[in-house]
Amino acid sequence: MVTGLKTGLQKSKRLRTAMESVSRVALLAAALISIAAVVLITLFIVQQGLPMFSKVPASEFFLSTVWTPSASNPHYGIASFIIASFEVTFLAMIFSLPIALSCAIYLSEFAKGKFAGILRSAIELLAGIPSIIYGLFGIALVVPAIRNTLGGNGYSLLSAGIILAIMILPTIINFSEVSIRAVSKDLRMASVAMGATPWQTIYKVVLPSAMSGIVSSVVLGLGRAIGETTAVLLVGGNAPVFAIKPTDMGRTMTMNIITDMSYATGVHMEALFATAMLLFLFILLLNALVVEISRRSRLEN
Repeated sequence: MVTGLKTGLQKSKRLRTAMESVSRVALLAAALISIAAVVLITLFIVQQGLPMFSKVPASEFFLSTVWTPSASNPHYGIASFIIASFEVTFLAMIFSLPIALSCAIYLSEFAKGKFAGILRSAIELLAGIPSIIYGLFGIALVVPAIRNTLGGNGYSLLSAGIILAIMILPTIINFSEVSIRAVSKDLRMASVAMGATPWQTIYKVVLPSAMSGIVSSVVLGLGRAIGETTAVLLVGGNAPVFAIKPTDMGRTMTMNIITDMSYATGVHMEALFATAMLLFLFILLLNALVVEISRRSRLEN
């Protein structure tokens, strides 16, 4: 009987070891698939976009604002698209940051009970709304509001910035709230024990301690804003011109790619992939910045 029990235990141990080995291999395969997807996408974009620079000077591509790919003497300058992308992203951050940080502070420090649950559910719902809905909302409300207050036809970089600001609110709020909540209670109690008011504790202790997480949330919001396409396409005007002021129509890099991709061929198509290369590079730099901020935060902790 003892021998049979030992044999059963050995079989159970071998089975558990085999299952653990299979699980490790499956997890490794999933990780390798993720890495392979990123590598293949990068190689494909570079392979399709890099040949353009042998036909179009890099100085014209990056510095010129003339985009006439279908003309008899075509030009492929995307400077106006780059500037419009950053202008829209900048406007979105200006509008969203005060609201997002205030909401994150309220949720982490003051909100309690059912109202806190309702507020968090509303923010999560905001994150799940498709971008086309945001675009339609912009056409129905934001564009007429800009038209009636500031003139023009309302389709502008300003309208796109306002819609993007609403879209990136959940990203900044959620990550900032988590970072603020992660601040040690001992720090708060020490601040209060020294006579600081709740607002002084938040302003001088909590926010500086959570700054790395807040900055990471802002960078993630930047990545979301600069890569958004559909919503800005509906309200931004989609005009391939250099926008002088925020109320002018404009075209971002993503808008240019999605607009011309359906009929582009030859060098025109390569120019669109080269634009995608530049956009991809911006996103990689933003992600690298988030990783570096997180690493420094861990070292400080």
